[in-house]
Amino acid sequence: MAGKTNGYKGNQAPAPILPMGRPGGGGAARFRGPAEKPKNFKGTLNRLWAYFGKERNWLSIILVFIVADSILTLCIPYFIGRAVDAMSPGRKVNFNLLEIMIFVLAAAYIADAVLTFLQGWLMAGVSQRIVRRLRSHLFQKLQKLPVAFFDARTHSELMSRLSNDIDNVSNTISQSTTQLMSGVIALVGTLIMMIILSPVLTIASLCTVPLVFLLTRTIAKRTSVLFKNNQAELGRLNGHIEETISGIEVVKAFNHEEKAIQEFEEVNQSLLKVGLRAQIWTGFLMPLMNVINNFGFAMIAVVGGVLALNNMITVGVIASFLTYSRQFVQPLNNLANIFNVLQSGVAGAERVFEILDEKEEPDDSKDAATLQDPKGHVVFEHVSFGYREDVPIIKNISFEAKPGTRTALVGPTGAGKTTIVNLLTRFYDVTEGRIFIDGKDIRAYTRDSLRRSFGFVLQDTYLFSGTIKENIKYGNPEATDEEVEEAARLAHADIFINRMPDKYETVLSENGGNLSQGQRQLLAIARVFLAKPALLILDEATSSIDTRTERYIQDALLSIMEGRTSFIIAHRLNTIRDADNIMVIDHGQIIEQGNHDELMARRGSYYHMFYNQFKNVEEA
Repeated sequence: MAGKTNGYKGNQAPAPILPMGRPGGGGAARFRGPAEKPKNFKGTLNRLWAYFGKERNWLSIILVFIVADSILTLCIPYFIGRAVDAMSPGRKVNFNLLEIMIFVLAAAYIADAVLTFLQGWLMAGVSQRIVRRLRSHLFQKLQKLPVAFFDARTHSELMSRLSNDIDNVSNTISQSTTQLMSGVIALVGTLIMMIILSPVLTIASLCTVPLVFLLTRTIAKRTSVLFKNNQAELGRLNGHIEETISGIEVVKAFNHEEKAIQEFEEVNQSLLKVGLRAQIWTGFLMPLMNVINNFGFAMIAVVGGVLALNNMITVGVIASFLTYSRQFVQPLNNLANIFNVLQSGVAGAERVFEILDEKEEPDDSKDAATLQDPKGHVVFEHVSFGYREDVPIIKNISFEAKPGTRTALVGPTGAGKTTIVNLLTRFYDVTEGRIFIDGKDIRAYTRDSLRRSFGFVLQDTYLFSGTIKENIKYGNPEATDEEVEEAARLAHADIFINRMPDKYETVLSENGGNLSQGQRQLLAIARVFLAKPALLILDEATSSIDTRTERYIQDALLSIMEGRTSFIIAHRLNTIRDADNIMVIDHGQIIEQGNHDELMARRGSYYHMFYNQFKNVEEA
């Protein structure tokens, strides 16, 4: 609720975001674009490894499957070579060996498919369970962070960490883990088999490795810049689409449809140019890779032919080598791609761990008491506060609100009104001074019991997806249906609720998008009626209500405020004329206070605010 009080301008800190939602002021050669490099790769990877926990037993089983699958993959070219030798020219065809090899190859391919399926199935379960724990820890952490944490971060940034970054981690675990293990085993195993069969052919086949490395490195350098620009343009396009759809009513109201289309086409065309260049450069890789691979095959064929003519190897060995050479190059490309994915995933995990390492709200003191049956006696004693140390917002404020009284806070936007109630509810702690409730410093109470003592009705109401009844019961989950209906009646919300198709079971869209602003406000007021708090905070509670409904709401609010200490923030001064104490706040200080008649008699700031407001009304 700090939005109206920060008073930041120019190069000062941005306005805080309010706790109640109120703003303050495919293959080996396929590239995924540049991976965001983590700051501490090894440290983050070790920390992510700790999340595997009991999943390490499953990883051991998966590793056994990978080793077995790799052995089969390594044996298949050997069996092909034996089958070829069984049919070598100039010899009698060994049908028994040929039949055995065909049977063995069929069994090997079937076993390979089964093992591959089992690896993917088990790894999917491992990765999803790990990500579930990580996402759960992150969401729990967000509930424990202080409001100040959210002040410097946008909602979209936090959502990105909770969804996109964790999705990166999920993809990295599910894809890279098995591919990395199988790639290393395949690379080492293939090299060993090639050396066993023929060291000379091994040297001939390895001559293409430097060419593969040089090619992938050269193209990766080119595409990294292009893909980075592509992502930037894609971000611009998504931002334009989101902005246009969110403000579609404004676009239509000002006849800006053609302009919106033109701006979209400009960004879309820019994305086309960058994306096309990136894809063209990426497309160079496979044809050039095929050329290098074919060159490698030619080297094997030439050298192998010479060796075969000299009876140093058989034709079957050459056939095996052709397959092994392909198996050797493919893991090299896969490992390069895996490293790219791994960097992206570790970078995402690092961003998640940054939030998990954030300092939570300080724990309540060991001797903190539970605020029970509060009387509502509030005292501010020389209170000062600033969202930044060098920018004070509240300056040496002192006042007293006796039990059951109504205190109104008025003044210009950014004066410090909402900050005062923020401090009262300990969304922030004071920089200097003390705040007392019932004679005890509020820091001596547990936060939960302190905040449960307050009821809030804010200017910008937030409703959750669900039924109307569920949204009202947010104020008291244990309430009966009869109590919910009574609260809605007292808030005059029952009138429109009973006109809804399913009445209290009507499902609301996100933030009550299928209700008017006034109807959403009425439901928020009904929540407070149902919660029956000891203290009330009304922040422009009737600002979105039409004049006729406002009269009903004022009567209802007077009823619920009866016997409760209430703090009312208002710009419409006619709504606080009956307040016991009206404080005029300006630049973080109380410049006037008293009841309506007293302040009007002084002919000071309040008098001029009241006169100018009603003069404008009369002129209108």
